[in-house]
Amino acid sequence: MFKTYDTIIIGAGIAGASTAYALKQKGQNVIVLDKRGIASGGSGAAGAFVSPKIGKGSLLQSLTNEAFEYAKEFYLSTCLELFHQTGVIRIPKDEVDAQKFSSYEPYNDNRYETYAKEQLKRLGINTEFDSFYFPEAGVCDAQEVCKYLLTNIEVVEYEVREIYQENELWCVGEYRAQNLVLATGYENDLADLRYMGIKGTWGTRGDFSSKLSLDVSMHQSISVGANVDGIIKLGATHEKGVKEVVPCKKEQALGLKEKASSLIDTSDLELKEVFCGMRSGSKDYFPLVGKVIDVPFMLEKYPAIMRGSKPEMKYIERLYVLNGLGGRGFVFAPLMAKILAESIIEGKEVDVRVDPDRLFLKWCRKSPELDALR
Repeated sequence: MFKTYDTIIIGAGIAGASTAYALKQKGQNVIVLDKRGIASGGSGAAGAFVSPKIGKGSLLQSLTNEAFEYAKEFYLSTCLELFHQTGVIRIPKDEVDAQKFSSYEPYNDNRYETYAKEQLKRLGINTEFDSFYFPEAGVCDAQEVCKYLLTNIEVVEYEVREIYQENELWCVGEYRAQNLVLATGYENDLADLRYMGIKGTWGTRGDFSSKLSLDVSMHQSISVGANVDGIIKLGATHEKGVKEVVPCKKEQALGLKEKASSLIDTSDLELKEVFCGMRSGSKDYFPLVGKVIDVPFMLEKYPAIMRGSKPEMKYIERLYVLNGLGGRGFVFAPLMAKILAESIIEGKEVDVRVDPDRLFLKWCRKSPELDALR
């Protein structure tokens, strides 16, 4: 007997969990499949900071800060006990970086204050640079947030090897649904998503027990979480050279402690647990939200797209993606899930900034993968 749902979601990280929550809130019957369970990859290893992006007003900064405002209110209203609104201090990395901070100020649209280095030292933070303090920012309990969002939603540990359509339904093992959402992170071989340029970045986080009085979180070259219930979280790293999932390494977490010692007193920090995993990003660092183009059809039907033509897109029926959230998964996920849920259920257009279509034509023209077809 097959089990039938409105939507199957593959992937139980923050992208999949947020999508499942958004669809369930709109009345859908949803199932989530993940081969290792809830938040078992990059989401579980995330530092899970929810804070604005600083810079000179780029489109990515604007989108990130819109997502921050939405995510902040989402967590406060949905899972308050799992979002610690500690405030986040952004500290320049060096003298050159410190000089840039003054040029960023006109673009700090989110509520902030400037903390002088003397003020930071009174908080137990060692730095020679004035910094930005975002009081409404904070940090999530990464795994617990994913679990909470999936409360009362069916989640099955299941390794998906194939997806196909039959009788207008998506088929995944014994499960059937009208819609299928790929929230698979860096693993993206269930459909032809090459044009999206999804890439993995390895991250490690160390959780340390400590009695240090540290009431605020901070980010410089690494993230240092405030002391919450006797635990200070350090990380996560950004390693682009790791291609495969490997066991977590204690040495990596202890390296984070060494880096953190330049900012805070780490003398009583004792490593309790190490988390690691691969987070996924897109080639232009914007999220990927929306329909999936039928790549084989487009290349066969319109070979001139590889020379610059712009035909109407053909999509794979009722197949969607939510991916490429990068190192800001817990910032982007709530808003991106809302956008996708509204597209699936209400037929709303996806924000062009995150629609994967933006990458397709350029990929057709320039990808070395297609050289043999040109």
